[in-house]
Amino acid sequence: MRYRAISLENDQRRAHFAYFSTMQNPYVGLTAEVEAGAILGACHRNGWPFSLTMVWCTGRAANAVPALRQRILNGGVVEFDRCDTSHTVLRPDGSYAYCTLDPMWPFAEFLPAAKRRQAEAIANGGIDDGEEALGLLFLSSIPWLHYTAITQPTPVPADSNPRITWGKYALRDGRLCLPVTLLVNHALADGLHIAHFFEALRAEMDALAEQ
Repeated sequence: MRYRAISLENDQRRAHFAYFSTMQNPYVGLTAEVEAGAILGACHRNGWPFSLTMVWCTGRAANAVPALRQRILNGGVVEFDRCDTSHTVLRPDGSYAYCTLDPMWPFAEFLPAAKRRQAEAIANGGIDDGEEALGLLFLSSIPWLHYTAITQPTPVPADSNPRITWGKYALRDGRLCLPVTLLVNHALADGLHIAHFFEALRAEMDALAEQ
């Protein structure tokens, strides 16, 4: 993953970056329900694991929003050409490990590779993302619960990696809906960027469901 420096000298969000960078908790997050009936149907028809399907869809949606590929580095801003995902995988003993994947691969190539990487993470993985952590999207799922809000752990000092979480789908007025949460550093992204992510996620899920 490569990145380039972003000049804030004439950037329209220069003041916002400076303002939110002074805060101990500079994060803003939002949970929305996403219609998931079509993609669930595609998973059942094709034998796709729903969790890895969502890793692919959310990872691609986040990469489609430039602000979600930006990070704070040494007091400045850099933008990655792409961001891999690091998602949690449940281990047999009830603990979890991180699994890093490239969601920009075509789905037909992504899925078998993702299954192998996930099996390796379950067997031998840990919770250290290593030197590549800056460019990652942090993903996790709570498949046991349909939730309406979630509080996510964040480090001190604050980092700038987007965090994406989804829960258990539930029937709402005849539709299968999935809670999806996006948490971002407000110094880099606003509500508009969060909305763009959800628009991109809807598009990715719909397009994949039609395959």
